[in-house]
Amino acid sequence: MADKSSNSDRFAREPQRRIAAATAIGMNALNPIMRFQVSMLRMWADSIERFAGNYKKELEETATAVEEQPDKERAA
Repeated sequence: MADKSSNSDRFAREPQRRIAAATAIGMNALNPIMRFQVSMLRMWADSIERFAGNYKKELEETATAVEEQPDKERAA
């Protein structure tokens, strides 16, 4: 009788082992893809920050030039 219960336990656990193995294989395959996507998002965020910094600098330079223009006209 002990043989029947041990066999049924083994067969009951067999699908769980296969599913766990398939999940592990899938996660191992997914890891490099996720790392690549994260690196692409970081590059995208860095370029947006650089663009925002350049935009802000240009905006300040334009505002300074506009403020200086009436001063030059008054002096003339």
